[in-house]
Amino acid sequence: MARTDTSAPPRVRPARARPGIPVALLLPAALGLVFLTLPLVGLLARTPWADLPRRLAEPGVLTALRLSLQTATLATLLCLLLGVPLAWLLARVEFPGRRLVRALVTVPLVLPPVVGGVALLLVFGRRGLLGGWLDATFGITLPFTTAGVVLAEAFVAMPFLVIAVEGALRGADQRYEEAAATLGAGRWTTFTHVTVPLVAPGLAAGAVLCWARALGEFGATITFAGNYPGRTQTMPLAVYLALETDLEAAVVLSLILLTVSVAILAALRDRWITSP
Repeated sequence: MARTDTSAPPRVRPARARPGIPVALLLPAALGLVFLTLPLVGLLARTPWADLPRRLAEPGVLTALRLSLQTATLATLLCLLLGVPLAWLLARVEFPGRRLVRALVTVPLVLPPVVGGVALLLVFGRRGLLGGWLDATFGITLPFTTAGVVLAEAFVAMPFLVIAVEGALRGADQRYEEAAATLGAGRWTTFTHVTVPLVAPGLAAGAVLCWARALGEFGATITFAGNYPGRTQTMPLAVYLALETDLEAAVVLSLILLTVSVAILAALRDRWITSP
């Protein structure tokens, strides 16, 4: 005799209705998109494409580009050296005044870059708090030098690295570090072999954003390091100088910076947005 299946049929969940897009939000969003992209379109429209190869081969452009790449890379290395331990301290160590320290770390994000350059000048200038001692003791002069460019770029770019790495550290599973400590690994070994690989994506994203910010730095650089071709004139400073005499040259230099920025954002995709 055939067995009759009396089990109830599976329930079919009704499809969730997606809410429509409210016009009150769609219109401002479209206007915001146009507001952000229209200047870029204007830059591309005014680019002298026929004359572009000759413009890019000019010695001043290549010198400024090479100096920008070098100083931005050195500034990023300095930020990694100082910023990663600082991010670890903020993420893993409870100490009095941690909120104040975090606020001080993020001050360069909202501080006008020119003010940052003035502050650097008052500290590292020849009559500054540390600059006079450095000059008298070691003969080191930082303002209006290539080293001054690196220092100015690192000052404005380090918060990007610290914030990204601190967020990655807070989101990392600490059980792996505890397991390494249980197995006898020291603190430094645990940090280099467990913690750093765990936060490697956040660290990479922070380093790239830091490098991009250093590459585009203008205000602190021109205030603290000046605008000397071949020594302190980076790409943003070259754009500013060319804008007074040669608009097409300024457009070409701006196009280079725009290309680098777009390439960086395309490489990162949405990692820096979705990172913890």
